[in-house]
Amino acid sequence: MLMKILDRLEETLIAFLMAAATLVIFVAVMHRYLSGVAVIQDYVIHWNLAWAQEVCIYMFVWMAKFGAAYGVRTGIHVGVDVVINRLRPDIRGRFVVFGLLAGAVFTGVVGALGANFVYHIAETEQVSADMELPMWLVYLAIPLGSFLMCFRFLQVAWTFIRTGELPHHDHAQVDGIDPVEAANEGGPA
Repeated sequence: MLMKILDRLEETLIAFLMAAATLVIFVAVMHRYLSGVAVIQDYVIHWNLAWAQEVCIYMFVWMAKFGAAYGVRTGIHVGVDVVINRLRPDIRGRFVVFGLLAGAVFTGVVGALGANFVYHIAETEQVSADMELPMWLVYLAIPLGSFLMCFRFLQVAWTFIRTGELPHHDHAQVDGIDPVEAANEGGPA
């Protein structure tokens, strides 16, 4: 139950950040375009969207950190395993576990260093240039995303040790489309 909540929270955060960044960029581009139109200029030119680029950068950083953890969980994270897959199954399993644990250690260290950085920057009164957000809030993506990714590496390693299976993504499958139903619709009528 708790894992489903974490999974859904992770997916919702990523989707929200993607949608919000897209909307902010669209509005900023339209503002720039419409600022030159004489009829609309009186209404649009007074909007101050100087913050749009900054907020989009921050949203993409948060999206990337949590998206990487999502990638580990679902098996879509980039990995080079051509050589590993050619090994005998018993040796392959050891390399897979080693790689997953190395990923967990690395992301755990990045998370710890990021948490230390956030702690120390929170003691300052540093704020972002346009939005004047506290910078510790912006940088909080590093420890939170890294610790979540560390957890996901450990989760995948534990599952692999127990079952011998890794998460994998079927590139032919599209979420929300039943492959049997799609095949039947494409056949002769």
